[in-house]
Amino acid sequence: MASGGDLALTILGFLNERPMHGYELKARLTGLSGHLRPVSDGALYPAISRLETAGLVKRHEEAGAAAARRQVLTITPAGREELLGRLREPADLQISDQSRFFALLAFLSALPDPADQARVLRRRLAFLEAPAGFFYEGGRPVRARDEPDPYRRGMLVIARAASQAERDWLRGRIAELDLPR
Repeated sequence: MASGGDLALTILGFLNERPMHGYELKARLTGLSGHLRPVSDGALYPAISRLETAGLVKRHEEAGAAAARRQVLTITPAGREELLGRLREPADLQISDQSRFFALLAFLSALPDPADQARVLRRRLAFLEAPAGFFYEGGRPVRARDEPDPYRRGMLVIARAASQAERDWLRGRIAELDLPR
């Protein structure tokens, strides 16, 4: 979640599930993507403040487990609309970058219309089905079987397997979403 937009999406996504205090929110964010991109207090609390200033999140005090009171964050109706808009029409980078897409995917169920969910998944599927690679020769992606370097070949084999698994899941989920209700 390197960009502020991704962090805002995940904050709104988690607060859409239920109100929580900053420490709990940070723990949830860390669980989602902290192994890839740790969330520092220096990024989290300013992002919360920006969302609060924009009227997307509100803060109130509650009694804590001990004597100390704690600040609890709640998504506002405007925040929920912002979240749904970001989920319905994600930026191209949220479709093409796997970790950003997974952050989006973590909250896609919040979209009430299955057609909206399917539209987002179709965008990701289209991206994955476009010819691409890590290494190019003569303007064309190098195939794993043609790559002499064993580590680069490994990258290509792993990426191909992961991409195939994701495409299979996307096709299956899109088919489920397309079933008449």
